[in-house]
Amino acid sequence: MKLLVIGGGGREHALAWRLAASPRVQKVFVAPGNAGTACEPGLSNVPLTDIDTLAAFAARERVHFTVVGPEAPLAAGIVDAFRAAGVRIFGPTRAAARLESSKEFAKRFMQRHGIPTAGFETFADAAAAHAWVDAHPGPLVVKADGLAAGKGVVVAAGSEEAHAAVDAMMVEARMGEAGGRVVIEERLEGEEASFIVAADTRNALALATSQDHKRLRDGDLGPNTGGMGAVSPAAVVTPEVHARVMREVIAPALAGMAEEGTPYQGFLYAGLMIDPAGSPKVLEFNCRLGDPETQPIMMRLKSDLVELIEAAIEGRLDTCEAAWDRRVALGVVLAAAGYPDAPRKGDAIEGLPAASDDCHVFHAGTREDEGRIVTSGGRVLCVTALGDNVRIARARAYEVVERIRFEGMQLRSDIGQRALNARKP
Repeated sequence: MKLLVIGGGGREHALAWRLAASPRVQKVFVAPGNAGTACEPGLSNVPLTDIDTLAAFAARERVHFTVVGPEAPLAAGIVDAFRAAGVRIFGPTRAAARLESSKEFAKRFMQRHGIPTAGFETFADAAAAHAWVDAHPGPLVVKADGLAAGKGVVVAAGSEEAHAAVDAMMVEARMGEAGGRVVIEERLEGEEASFIVAADTRNALALATSQDHKRLRDGDLGPNTGGMGAVSPAAVVTPEVHARVMREVIAPALAGMAEEGTPYQGFLYAGLMIDPAGSPKVLEFNCRLGDPETQPIMMRLKSDLVELIEAAIEGRLDTCEAAWDRRVALGVVLAAAGYPDAPRKGDAIEGLPAASDDCHVFHAGTREDEGRIVTSGGRVLCVTALGDNVRIARARAYEVVERIRFEGMQLRSDIGQRALNARKP
């Protein structure tokens, strides 16, 4: 069979790589893909981005099903278009994708359905937002309402930073239309975790848990990014916390979407803050797999991903279980000079290793240029390794990182450190 993966980042490389491992798959098309998917066995890049053209391509190639990686095509209605064309696709409709495409919609949805989250207010007027910040001194979080590629969130230590974030989004329009409205909420304390499920509108199958590292620099300093590394599993998600998340977050989210006439099929990502008592609250919903969380999760998946997605499309996830490698997977992102504000492109990448059983380098912002692989985006690569514990996986990933070079390369040296600290007596 032939499959199609929409997108061109590290998440899509990992997703397509795992799909291609199925013995039932002849070829996985990746649209538009990157330099890594271009040379990965079993994958083939397709230089298409237009939704209608992609639907026609999938029909012409008799693609068995399509999986959507990034949020932008989902928000633009790619699932609706493919279904209208009679082509099978896995992902939420445009209406269901509002859980990610509008922070305000997501927060009010959580209010309506009793899903635990931080207290908040929304604003379309900068003066009103500034007045609310003045009335609520202390740590706050300012979020652009629309899609901002994972960089539309400012965690403000105090009022001065919150005011600056409001001005940047609403007055200076640094986030474009996404920042025309903002959500301002209380800052939660605890430990973050990424909890992702596959959903078939009624049932949810939990994937392996993971923990992202959002800030650019070591020690969780610097600006927010799309993610500088991830580790799976997340130690903070104990069996008890896992059960609570399924019961208090995932089940009411799926039931609520169905009740409101927008049944949810696709990957659903709950970004969580878990307090010391093990109580989870939702920081955000995403309507797709996370990046870079997907890379460690796909390294650990032992089940046939094709069969799991088929079951989700056909509404029978309640009959499925997923098998996971007992080992830890850890991914380190290598980012371009100038990331996240103004990433530089065109720097030659050297030292890329061949894939091995315990380590894979997933490409994101790369392209081929006259026989060389060069940078073409903010997050360039994700070096992802397996190990019997966090320390071994971390050592293996950084061993490979040391061989890779490009001008201005940025990375964190402390990916997985929180997990290591959590295991110390």
